[in-house]
Amino acid sequence: MSISVVLHIQAGGRVLAEIDELPNPRDHLIKLNNPRSVEGKDLDYLMDKVVTVLWPLDKINFIEVLSGEEDEDIFGFVRE
Repeated sequence: MSISVVLHIQAGGRVLAEIDELPNPRDHLIKLNNPRSVEGKDLDYLMDKVVTVLWPLDKINFIEVLSGEEDEDIFGFVRE
């Protein structure tokens, strides 16, 4: 199961990607699948048709974990 994340890069950019698992505290790299800008466009500094990138964790400020589709199917209580 893929986890959708937004990486906030130290240089100020944001990268939207999928990961297989969250990084452990001892990891030095994170494997990103289908990396792209948060607008969905290709990243200028990656070659065309790149589908997987290993990114050094020391270049990342923080990681946002996006909610999955299964969370969106849950309806809360609505009072009419």
